[in-house]
Amino acid sequence: MDYGITDIVTLLGALGLFLYGMKVMSDALLELAGDRMRKILATTTSNRFFAVLTGFSITAIIQSSSATTLMVISFTNAGLLTLTEAIGVIMGANIGTTVTAWLISLFGFKVSISAMALPLVGLGFMLTLFKKRHYQQWGYFIIGFAVLFIGLQFLKDSVPDIRNNPEVLAFLSAYTSMGFISVLLFLAIGTVLTMVVQSSSAAMALTLLMTYEGWIPFDMAAAMVLGQNIGTTITAYLASLIANYQAKRAARAHLIFNVLGVIWILALFYPFLRAMDFILLRTEGISPFVEAAAVPVALSLFHTIFNILNTVLLIGFVNHIARFVERLVPTVVEKEVQIDQPVYLTKSSLEFSQAGIKALFDESLRLLHNAAYKAIAHGLSVHREDLQSDTRLRQLVESGEVIPVDIDQLYSTRIKSIYSQILEYATRLQSEFSLEEEKIETIRNILIADRMLVHIVKEMQPLHDNIVLFMKSGNASIMHEYNTIRRRILKVIREIHRAGESDYPLRHIRKIEKQREKATRLDALLSGKINQLLLDGKITNVMATSLINDSEQASQIIRNLIDVATLLYYPKDRLVSDMQDEKPAVA
Repeated sequence: MDYGITDIVTLLGALGLFLYGMKVMSDALLELAGDRMRKILATTTSNRFFAVLTGFSITAIIQSSSATTLMVISFTNAGLLTLTEAIGVIMGANIGTTVTAWLISLFGFKVSISAMALPLVGLGFMLTLFKKRHYQQWGYFIIGFAVLFIGLQFLKDSVPDIRNNPEVLAFLSAYTSMGFISVLLFLAIGTVLTMVVQSSSAAMALTLLMTYEGWIPFDMAAAMVLGQNIGTTITAYLASLIANYQAKRAARAHLIFNVLGVIWILALFYPFLRAMDFILLRTEGISPFVEAAAVPVALSLFHTIFNILNTVLLIGFVNHIARFVERLVPTVVEKEVQIDQPVYLTKSSLEFSQAGIKALFDESLRLLHNAAYKAIAHGLSVHREDLQSDTRLRQLVESGEVIPVDIDQLYSTRIKSIYSQILEYATRLQSEFSLEEEKIETIRNILIADRMLVHIVKEMQPLHDNIVLFMKSGNASIMHEYNTIRRRILKVIREIHRAGESDYPLRHIRKIEKQREKATRLDALLSGKINQLLLDGKITNVMATSLINDSEQASQIIRNLIDVATLLYYPKDRLVSDMQDEKPAVA
C-alpha cells in the first residue's frame, strides 16, 4: 500500500479542519452563553455535587473540557472558586467531555452529516450577515458544527485503507499482543497524542476513527482513552504556570484526580471491558471484540461509565485531595518590594469578564487594607498592630507617641503604581469584552472608590504634620481637639479593617455609616467650637487656623472612607450621584 508524504499532510490537514471546527463551535457557544455559564460557575459550586453537575453541564454544552478547565483555573486564580469547588467542577468536566465521543459515535459514523455540511455552512454564513451579534454567533456555531464533521469525513477518507491492505495490521499486531505491556504502551500513546493536539476531543476522534477502520482492537483503544484522560491535564497545567499558587493547586488536583482514576481502572481493566462487551451484546447484538463497527459505541460507553464511576468513587475524597495538593504547592507569602506591584491583575484573570471584575475588586481591597491602611494609621501616629487590637481608641490616641512617616514616599512606592495599573486593567477589561451596563457600573464604582482612596492618602500628609506639631505643643486644648480628630478617623478605618476580615462585611459597613453624621459635626468652624476656644483663650490664632482646615479635612476624609467602603463592599447601597463632595485625585 502506497502512503506517502502527501497523504500524511492531507491527514494532518483533515485533523486541523476538525480542530478548527471544534474551536469555532466552542468559541461561539462561549460567546452565546459563556457569561451566564461563568455566573453559574461562580455562584453554584459551594456544594461539591452542584460543582460536579455544573462542570458536566458547561462542558457538555461548550464541547470542550479544556475550555471549562481553563475557566476553572482562571476563576481559582481570581479567587472566585475555592480549591474544593474547583476540584468538583473538574470532576464534572471529565464526565461532560464524554458527550463529544457520543456525538461522533452516533452521528459521525452512523449518520452522514457531511452530506448536510455544506448547506449548514451556507445557513451559518447567512446568519453571520445579520447585524445582531446574537444571530452572528449562532451562525458561527452552525459553521463550526458543520466544519467539525467535514473534518471528520476528511479524516475517514485520509487514513490508509486497512481493510484492503491487511498486511499493515501485521505491524500493529506486534504491539497489541504483548498483554498488559501493550495496554501501558497504548496508554502512553494516548497521553502523548492528547498533549500534542491539545484536545482530548480531537484525540478521542482519532481513536474512534482508528477503531472504526480496524487499526487497533477495542482493548488497546480503551487504553488510549485512559491515556487521554491524563494528557488532557496538560492544558490546565500549562495555564497554571503563569498563575498564582491557588491556580497551580487546582491544576495539580486535576492531574491527581485523573491519574488516580487510571490507576484503579487498570486494576480492573479486562473485567471492565468484558462488562462493556456484555452491555453491547445485550443492546446491539454485536461484540466490540469481534466487530470493528461496534467499537466506537463501546468505547464511548467505556469512557462515560469510567468517568462517572471515578467521580462517584473520589468525590468523597475531595477534601483529602485538596489537602494533599496544598502540601504539594505551598502558600506563597507576598513579599515586600520597594515598588509594590499588583497581585490579582494577571493576564489569566483577563480571559473572562467576571474573573477580571473579581480581580479588579480584590486588587482594590488589597490597596485599601494594605498600603492605604498603613498610610492612614501611621499618618495618625498609631501602629497598625495596636489599631487591629481591642485596645480602646481613646487610650491609643492619648499615648502621645509620635510615629514619623513620609506619606508622600509611601504613596509613590506602595500606591501610585498599583493605582495606575488598576486604571489600565479596567480600561482593557472594558475594551476586550462587551459588558452589560450592570458590570460597567460595577467597574466604575470600583474606580471611583480607588480614586477617592488615593485622594484620602494624599490628604493625610499635611494632617499628619500638624498632628505631630501640636502633640509636642504642650497645649492641652489643641491636643484634645486633634485627638478627637484622630479617634474619629481611626474608628472608621478600624471598622473597615474588621469588615475585610469578616465573613459578613456588611455588618461593619452599617456601623461605619453611622459615623457619617458625626463626621459633619467634627468640623470645628461649622460646630462653633473654634469661636469658643478662641474666646476662652485656650488656643492661639495660628492653632485656630490649622484646626479649622484640619477638622474640615478630617470630616471629608471620614465621609470619603465611608463611601470607599460602601462602594467596594456594597456598591448598590449608595448611588454614585449621592457621593458627597468627591474630589479628583492626581496620580
